[in-house]
Amino acid sequence: MSKEVGGEKIPVYISRELYDRVKKFIEEQGGFSSVEEFVEFVLNEVISEEGTEYTLSKEDEEKIKERLRSLGYI
Repeated sequence: MSKEVGGEKIPVYISRELYDRVKKFIEEQGGFSSVEEFVEFVLNEVISEEGTEYTLSKEDEEKIKERLRSLGYI
């Protein structure tokens, strides 16, 4: 069902609140052995959906850019 993504692992940081919510979800729903496995699965599913285009409104794009600026990424 899931596609294996191999190779070197690198850290990705998420908020403690989101981590705790995912952990609780896994404990209640099962199907995943760790938060890392769940996150990797979800990201893989999102990026491998062929033919799906994601378009952002100018307002959403500006919100994302502002958030990235506040985090020091741009």
